[in-house]
Parts: sequence; structure tokens; C-alpha cells
Amino acid sequence: LLKQTKEPLILVLDCIQDPHNLGACLRSANGAGVDAVIIPKDRSVPVTQTAISVSCGGAIHTPIFRVTNLARTLDQLKEHGICVAGTSDHKGTRNLYEADLTGPLALVLGSEAKGIRELTMKKCDLLLKIPMAGFVECLNVSVATGVCLFEVVRQRQVGAC
Repeated sequence: LLKQTKEPLILVLDCIQDPHNLGACLRSANGAGVDAVIIPKDRSVPVTQTAISVSCGGAIHTPIFRVTNLARTLDQLKEHGICVAGTSDHKGTRNLYEADLTGPLALVLGSEAKGIRELTMKKCDLLLKIPMAGFVECLNVSVATGVCLFEVVRQRQVGAC
């Protein structure tokens, strides 16, 4: 897969628990032209019929890889020159709209309740945040996935910000 695409865009979903959220993420991934989705085998909902239905074909038309060791997989992506960017609200994160997301990229989003696991976060080359203007501090993982992926698409179409 990595040899087929000059600038791959990979979505990594770390421990998503809800099949509706997984399906919505897969739908956005396909709509954004993601080359592959990576999901841990453990601590993540499987690609159920519900997820497939919610994805509106995204689960069928986007390669999905379930991996045993997500940290090792992220290391392998980095060895192939892919930048690993995670979403987080921790200090030191960059505003999504100010980061250059035009190169080979693996975008990591975490579970609904806890976000990205600590070890996964340590494997990220950069951490991104979606700026929030209202009372709520974060978006649903499927909404955040769409926001992040389509910012990548926008940047790739018009060039880096």
C-alpha cells in the first residue's frame, strides 16, 4: 500500500468503542480519499454490520487493517517517511489550521472517552488540536475525524497554509 501512493493519507483510530462512531469515521475517511484505516485489534469495536451500514460504503471501499501492536505500526509508518499526527487537547499541541499537513500523513484520533492512549501519543511526531470557540471542550470523535481529514484535503488542494 505504501508503495502505491506518493503521499499517503492514513487514518488511525485508537480504541474507538462505538460502532456508529466507527462507521461515521469510515464514511468520512472514504469521502476524504484516505488510503487506509488502521484500527487496533484489542480495545476497539470490530467492523460490525452497524459500522458498515453507517459508513455508507466507506467500510467496503477503504482498506482497513486491524493490528496487534499499534505503537509498533506507528513506528513502521514513521520508518517509511510518514508523519504521525495525533489529536489532543494537551499543552504543546498545534492548531490544526496552522500545521502543514500536505506530506505523507497518518492522522491518529482516540477513543470517545479518553482520547489517544499515552503510548500512542508518545509515538506522534506532532499533536494537533481543533480550536473550540464555545463552552464544549471537544468534538465527538467522528465529527473531529471529518474536520481533521477535510483540513488535510483542503491543504493538499491549495498547498500548505
